[in-house]
Amino acid sequence: MDNRLEEEARAYHAGSKPGKLEIRPTKPHSTQHDLTLAYSPGVAVPCKDIEADPALAYQYTAKGNLVAVISNGTAVLGLGDIGALAGKPVMEGKGLLFKIYAGIDVFDVEVNETDPARFVEVVKAIAPTFGGINLEDIKAPECFEIEERLKRELDIPVMHDDQHGTAIISSAGLLNALRIAGKKIEDVRIVVNGAGASAFSCTKLYESFGARRENILMLDSKGVITTERNDLTEQKRYFATTRTDAHTLAEAVAGADVFVGLSRPDVLTPDMVRTMAANPIVFALANPHPEITYEAATSAREDIIMATGRSDYPNQINNVIGFPYIFRGALDVRARTINEEMKRAATLAIAALAREAVPDEVLR
Repeated sequence: MDNRLEEEARAYHAGSKPGKLEIRPTKPHSTQHDLTLAYSPGVAVPCKDIEADPALAYQYTAKGNLVAVISNGTAVLGLGDIGALAGKPVMEGKGLLFKIYAGIDVFDVEVNETDPARFVEVVKAIAPTFGGINLEDIKAPECFEIEERLKRELDIPVMHDDQHGTAIISSAGLLNALRIAGKKIEDVRIVVNGAGASAFSCTKLYESFGARRENILMLDSKGVITTERNDLTEQKRYFATTRTDAHTLAEAVAGADVFVGLSRPDVLTPDMVRTMAANPIVFALANPHPEITYEAATSAREDIIMATGRSDYPNQINNVIGFPYIFRGALDVRARTINEEMKRAATLAIAALAREAVPDEVLR
């Protein structure tokens, strides 16, 4: 990011009114009678109705269109563990996207708690406020425990978007890229660089569409995850390979059809891309700096299909294509969860939509 963009970003967030969100009333409030209905004594009527029938909260309050974007700031974008407060601009930004794309209101909630059990208790305690919960920027492996417990113990949809949003959008992109490359998902060799929450969920969803585990190599900061290693988490053990001929990223990508980067900048070199199979698919999704730049990747191979997470390059793989609308649907039908079938359906719908002709107004 150059100095000019940094200053523009600071000015944008400060502006005439700090931050990116505000709360506005939705009912008349200009007369004494309006306020009598809005607060005391009129407000007692819906309170008593909800006490008798909790489902009426969706009729009398904003609960049904209100999502919590909740984070403890332990894995913010590519910035790492910067803390709950420093992550607040990201959570406000997520709220902005929810609003402009799906009409969903958001309270961003930054929780200064890194212990998973205590974090879960905080979220459970405030859950009655919301119609859904979007977990955001929580590091692995704690994020797995947190999401599973909340999904099990709450009766509103909960989704860790860093996991499942990335999985849905990258799967949609992968299905379409494979169509263009003339390859079948069950045949291709896939290298996933990164072994955090996004990597695990993406690769699991690829599997559900036919990718074979024996064709997948996953790498963490120590190299290829193999069964020889004794330092693996439960998630890493799931994708550990028995292959002994590949330990480095360079060895892993040689002959591979697909590279999915969910790691850190500049780890994939043009020379590595040149060793990949014909019509290689490279999704360099580290943000804001990808594993290889668009220019370097496309210069290395004319037959490459290249995507990043950035909006200033073609083929952006970005969660905003999915999470506002997934929550919109879940809220509209009062879903109690977001499950695997919903994720697969969203993937297929997004992939199909991308293959349709683009209207002129969208191009503009």
